[in-house]
Amino acid sequence: MVEPDCSLNEIETLWSDVSQAHSGEPEAARAAQARLMLRYIGAIRRYLLALTRDPEVADELTQEFALRALLGSFKGADPSRGRFRDLVRTAVRNLVHDYHRRTKTRPVTLLAEFPEPAGPRDDDEPDEPFLRSWRSGLYDRAWAALAAHQERTGQPFHEVLRLRIDHPELTSAQMADQLSKQLSRPVKDGYVRQVLHRAREKYVDLLLDELAASLHEPTAEQLEQELIVLGLLDYCREGLRRRLRG
Repeated sequence: MVEPDCSLNEIETLWSDVSQAHSGEPEAARAAQARLMLRYIGAIRRYLLALTRDPEVADELTQEFALRALLGSFKGADPSRGRFRDLVRTAVRNLVHDYHRRTKTRPVTLLAEFPEPAGPRDDDEPDEPFLRSWRSGLYDRAWAALAAHQERTGQPFHEVLRLRIDHPELTSAQMADQLSKQLSRPVKDGYVRQVLHRAREKYVDLLLDELAASLHEPTAEQLEQELIVLGLLDYCREGLRRRLRG
């Protein structure tokens, strides 16, 4: 069983950051704006790169997005109008459209890696490049949270899970040898199997926390639907059940 982590209960929703970023006291507003940028800038840059296929243009537009956000482009954001993920996606696509109008260039067709849909698509539905970028951002923040959890508790969850991901060919005994060197203390293969199981559970819990933070007070059904859209339900199903039981 994974030990409770009080910090998980202190995670603010991104909607509260949006509100505070534009209506709070100046110092609080700057802090909220910084949190929003740190949470989303990686996913935004990856999506812009998929849309433009030009690293320099992607970097330029990422900076422009950050500037627009800091100047208040999300000021009228309202959770009753939809998910913050969709708001970000629409803002990024509008940014790209503006760029093509300014430069009189043609949009890049997302072929091969990101094929266009066979028929007309409802623009309210997120496209696959954006979903891939969003998932990558969720993964990155969950990994960072797992590293922070290890730093706070001394439990080597990040070390063990990272070792398994980077070296899937290793046996438990080989992982124990490697982990003994990394931790500077001897560990057994049984310990590795136990910690690996708990690390996987913890990572899924943190991933769900990050996902829930991007929604406005989500119900269990809304959280499950978001997992379906992102293609994460199978991976997070047991974690979602633990969350509902807790």
